[in-house]
Amino acid sequence: MLLEEQRFLHEDLERLEQAISDRVADDHKHIRDRLTRDHEVSGFLDRIQQQSERLLSIYKDAEGVRKQEIQSISTGDTISEFYKQLDGIKDFHRRYPNEPVENLERAYRKKAPGDVDLISSEIDNMFTGEEAYGRFLDLTLLHEDYLNLAGVKRLSYLQYLDTFDIFTPPQCPIRRNDKSNDQYFAYVGNLAAYLESFLKRTRPLEDLGTLFDSIAKDFETAWEAGEVVGWTTDTQNGGPKDASSTGGSGQGVWCSDCEKEFTNENVYSNHLNGKKHVRAVAARKAQSDATGSGSPSTNGHPKARTGTAKNLKERAVAEREFRAHRLARALQQARSDTRVNVERRQGMTERERQMELDALFAESAEPNGGTGGGGGEDGSDSDGEEKIYNPLKLPTAWDGKPIPYWLYKLHGLGVEFSCEVCGNFVYMGRRAFDKHFNEARHIYGLKCLGITNTTLFREITGIQDALKLWDKIQRDKKKEKTSTDNVIQMEDASGNVMPEKVYYE
Repeated sequence: MLLEEQRFLHEDLERLEQAISDRVADDHKHIRDRLTRDHEVSGFLDRIQQQSERLLSIYKDAEGVRKQEIQSISTGDTISEFYKQLDGIKDFHRRYPNEPVENLERAYRKKAPGDVDLISSEIDNMFTGEEAYGRFLDLTLLHEDYLNLAGVKRLSYLQYLDTFDIFTPPQCPIRRNDKSNDQYFAYVGNLAAYLESFLKRTRPLEDLGTLFDSIAKDFETAWEAGEVVGWTTDTQNGGPKDASSTGGSGQGVWCSDCEKEFTNENVYSNHLNGKKHVRAVAARKAQSDATGSGSPSTNGHPKARTGTAKNLKERAVAEREFRAHRLARALQQARSDTRVNVERRQGMTERERQMELDALFAESAEPNGGTGGGGGEDGSDSDGEEKIYNPLKLPTAWDGKPIPYWLYKLHGLGVEFSCEVCGNFVYMGRRAFDKHFNEARHIYGLKCLGITNTTLFREITGIQDALKLWDKIQRDKKKEKTSTDNVIQMEDASGNVMPEKVYYE
């Protein structure tokens, strides 16, 4: 029955293409619905690839079974061949009476709003509440793991979001020799694994395999050339070196023994006699003797990097750091959004955070009228539910909902400040009013009045007041210049020069 399997595969491919076309045509507003659609389409694409491989193997007919079946149908007694295959089908169903029949039309049909969707439930379990269906990163556990590392500075979560993909001094104070311990190895591995998992969950339709392969290939090239940041060749004598190649800022003098950057040559020379530097040199020498390398510089050479267990461990740590750095670059937008979200949530109470989280899940649980293909009444009901109740006309936040009233009162957003220099533009709140003095609109208005020094005109909003102040400044400058030019210089018996008024006093 190879031909029947071939026909079934062709039908399956056509229905999969139609299912993908139906889902791509939908325009979902909520991110949960978009993720559900993308993951469903990704599953369909994987099934298309599997079925296509099976179909290609049938067409290749390596064992000649397909050719033999075609010959048996086209030659000989067709009636007897038909009944022979019919008996085989009846015998199969006699042996397996409860064998389910796969209904392709029902398998690939879009789910109605009331039906249970397994993929939607998987999406709910795929993200944490902090991630908000893939809009933000959730690095809280990794932040705790970072703070538990030996020798690191206590960073806030916001500071960690800015520097979690930097593994070189001064952002990361962990020395190269201390990176081979199991705790740091597990931390960078978990960080790279989380970023990779986040990419797979939020971008199911992108060709992430190519991205991961390119990262691995770039690391191999950089490692063989000794150009991996933070793992480059060290100096043999521990003398000064450009910090740009060893992890510093590149503006001072780098000490490879202490793994510390100094501002200038004098500070670097003075620290060479210190106890810390002497201990660091002794420890570095002992380590090089223990590894049998004879010089710390062998860690930077490609041929010397292979062989010992320590070098293999360093290579594994460097690969994880390199991968985490490249993946963080690919998630730059989500990273900046996470920072904004964390700053916003820090100004909220615990009750408001919980209410926002409940509203997010409640909004995702409501059936979308546009996805079920319902009538006009369902669409009008959904539009009515999406209207936000805002009788106080409060400003809206990033999610389109009005901000809390206490925050509105705290920032004084109900107070209007008008500026005549800006064309009678009205600023809501004292904060926006204070900021506008350094903005282009206000500076352009002052330049139109002929005022060049704008720093002295803060809190000046009237045109006449600005002109009067500018005229007074110009008159004072002329008066000061005139008085300076007309000063009579006197010289005393000792040869000291001074103004005439001081001389007579």
